[in-house]
Amino acid sequence: MGLNLIFSSFFDALGQFSDPRFRRVLFIGIALTLALLIGATAGLVYLVDWLIGDSLNVPLVGEITWFDDILSFSSLLLMLVLSVFLMVPVASAITSLFLEDVAQAVEDEHYPRLPEAQGLPFADALRDTINFLGVIVAANLLALLLYVLLPVANILIFWALNGFLLGREYFTLVAARRVGRQRAKELRRDHAGTIWVAGTLMAMPLSIPLLNLVIPILGAATFTHLYHRLTAAQAPGQRS
Repeated sequence: MGLNLIFSSFFDALGQFSDPRFRRVLFIGIALTLALLIGATAGLVYLVDWLIGDSLNVPLVGEITWFDDILSFSSLLLMLVLSVFLMVPVASAITSLFLEDVAQAVEDEHYPRLPEAQGLPFADALRDTINFLGVIVAANLLALLLYVLLPVANILIFWALNGFLLGREYFTLVAARRVGRQRAKELRRDHAGTIWVAGTLMAMPLSIPLLNLVIPILGAATFTHLYHRLTAAQAPGQRS
């Protein structure tokens, strides 16, 4: 499945991590991820307060004024727990919005003789990011049930699920910059096994705190290399 190709692509991506464009995407991704999670938490707490109100009348008990506080606190705890599972998928989805910057940095450094990429309009990139965010969050929330039913396989489920989703999305976005969406999907099908393995290897460090914040950037760069090497798109004389 091209393990040598995957690892060589990853180490080339790692060697470029000091690129200012990589760091810019990293900081923007972290900031937007935290803002989204904090906003979602505040929204959930506000919704609970709005639905319950300041007090609740219970038959035979009377008016209870502390029930909404308990629900609000429970909602906060729920979001904190969910954020452990959702922060990585959310960060990965948001990084995909700025994948163009990472891919261009890689091509400028490693494939300078390539013609200019057609790129993706920002509106299309935003739509793709929102769709991907919805899919990856929903999939991980559904996977929580499997985590409960199959606790011994939690980490394997997490790796396989997120590896499939991340590999599929990142490769498609990288390829679409060069050959359009339809051809990108065809290439993704042609190299499905390699892409899933690469995505899974990308997902494995996502379970390690702090390291998981930089993996989406390295993943975007790795899939840029992988695309060019799988399709032999680089011009003669370029580094591979």
